[in-house]
Amino acid sequence: MFLFLSKLLPLLLYPLGLTCVLLVVALVLIGRRPRWAAGAIAFALLLLLVSSNSWVATGVMQSLEWRYQNTTDLPEAEAIVVLGGSIKPQLPPRPWIDLAEEGDRVLHGARLYRLGKAPLLVFSGGRITWGQGQSRSEAEDMAELAEALGVPASAMLIEPDSLNTFENAAYTQVLLGDLGIERILLVTSAMHMPRALAIFRKQGFETIPAPTDFHVARDPHDPAQKTWPGRVLSLMPQTENLHYLTRALKEYLGIGVYWLKGWL
Repeated sequence: MFLFLSKLLPLLLYPLGLTCVLLVVALVLIGRRPRWAAGAIAFALLLLLVSSNSWVATGVMQSLEWRYQNTTDLPEAEAIVVLGGSIKPQLPPRPWIDLAEEGDRVLHGARLYRLGKAPLLVFSGGRITWGQGQSRSEAEDMAELAEALGVPASAMLIEPDSLNTFENAAYTQVLLGDLGIERILLVTSAMHMPRALAIFRKQGFETIPAPTDFHVARDPHDPAQKTWPGRVLSLMPQTENLHYLTRALKEYLGIGVYWLKGWL
């Protein structure tokens, strides 16, 4: 039940969910308190316009993603730990496992292994199925993809049971603690890295951030920064901006909740 509520309740606080709540309130009040209803509608519209704005979304994402920008000069470690959330299972009509938007995590982890950054590649992540059953964990799917990229099965370990970032760290600590491994390269999305890094360090790992899946990059040729048509278009509401802002807000909410629970 905790897992279900932790997924459900925040949806009502994110821009799209809160907009829906405001519109429902407006429908309830429109007959008895039309001014209040109009205010709720106006606030819902303003919330959507702001949340789907490119400058707002980019600024909030950048505040998370750009905290750890050393992505090319990484030191060696005892293991590379790759967090789940990046693979879609092989379900019809998919011919094989599919990469989600965060699929860069597996690719980056495999690349770091092949660069000799660590002799061991660890995949951490179960799969939420809500009691419907699932033959394989996401960690197993990630390992299959890594093997297709040239990583030998003998160099991989799988942690298949974790369902959130805290469990990623706690279960991985049990797995690697038995091997005496403390120094790790942590691979996850740049937006997710601040929370994940704090949790793994709280578990006692000497953790080196190896972020990937950046959405905000320095592009000197970006038309939105150079030309007036680009600047105008960047002010227009776009669903993509709403999606990324929601992801960033999810991370900030997660940081707050995990801090309150003493996991950071």
